[in-house]
Amino acid sequence: MEERQLPLLMVDIDGVISLFGGWERVAAAQDAPLDGSFHSIDGTPHFLSATAAAHLLELSSVFELVWASGWEERANEHLPHLLGMPPGLPFLRFERAVGRANAHWKLDTIDAYAGDRALAWLDDALNDACHAWAQRRAAPTLLVQTDPRHGLTASEATRLAGWALALGARPVAE
Repeated sequence: MEERQLPLLMVDIDGVISLFGGWERVAAAQDAPLDGSFHSIDGTPHFLSATAAAHLLELSSVFELVWASGWEERANEHLPHLLGMPPGLPFLRFERAVGRANAHWKLDTIDAYAGDRALAWLDDALNDACHAWAQRRAAPTLLVQTDPRHGLTASEATRLAGWALALGARPVAE
C-alpha cells in the first residue's frame, strides 16, 4: 500500500502567531479579547496568540508544518516552550538579497523546499508575485492570508483543514 505524504503547511510567524497591535488592543480592550501572552524575544516584544498555536496543533494532523519565517531557527528556540508547539519543526533559511523588487523574498526558498509537493502557505504578507507563483505550480497550492491583528483564526484553520482533507490527507493519529 502506498503511503501518502501530507501536504506541507508553510507557516509565517509575524502576523500569524505573533500579532501586530497586541499591546494596543489589550490596553484599549478593542475588538475581541486576545488569548495569548506577551514575551520579549531577542529584545523585541511579541504578543503570541494561543488561539493561533491551538489551530496549528490541530492542523498538524493533516499537514507537515514548516516554519517559513524570518525567525528561522529561532522559531524552534522559542515557540515550543512558549506556546506548546512541537519541538524541532523544519524551518526555512532565507537569503537576504538586496534589490529583489519583483518577487516576494520567501518564494525561491519555499519553492526549492517544496519541490513537487502540495503545499499551503499561511502568511500575512502575500503579494501578486506569490499568487502568480501559486498559479504556475503543478502541485496543488493554497495561499491563505491572515489579518496581522488577528493572526490564524478558526476561519483560516477551517479553510486549510478542508483543503488538506479534499486532497486526501488522512489525519495522523496522535
